[in-house]
Amino acid sequence: MDDRSKHDHSGWEAVVLAARERARSRQALMVERFGLSGDVAYDWSIDDARITWSREGKVFLTGRLTVIGSVSVAQQTWLWSWANESLPQAALGDIERVRRFGEENGFPVLPWPGFTSHLELVAEARMVAASVLDAEGLWVEPTDDVQLHFTIHDLVLAAGGE
Repeated sequence: MDDRSKHDHSGWEAVVLAARERARSRQALMVERFGLSGDVAYDWSIDDARITWSREGKVFLTGRLTVIGSVSVAQQTWLWSWANESLPQAALGDIERVRRFGEENGFPVLPWPGFTSHLELVAEARMVAASVLDAEGLWVEPTDDVQLHFTIHDLVLAAGGE
């Protein structure tokens, strides 16, 4: 979609509002249900698209990650994972569904490979992606150079987990 003038603004606002409510309730449920606060450590891998949480060195929860996009801190730009050739295929999950959803519904921010990373627009894009992908939660991993944004899926308590 190259024509950036086509945009269903009122439709986008409605989708964002629904996605925001869904993301908030799902995120809160995930944190509460699995005890993801306090002395919890986590480890993640893009190569195998997995995340694990542990307490006192014992893994109690695992899940699948989908990289949805990244923010370049220096350039202040967002890049959708489907447009990032450096990511392993496993980390992309069903991200193409988000791009297609944007094309089919007149929401050009979803099929554009990237955009200037205005805080609110990144938040909206993340929440809509989480909704389209039916994610259990959202995760962000900041570094000095980049913020990686993930959705979390398929959470499973480890044997002996809480």
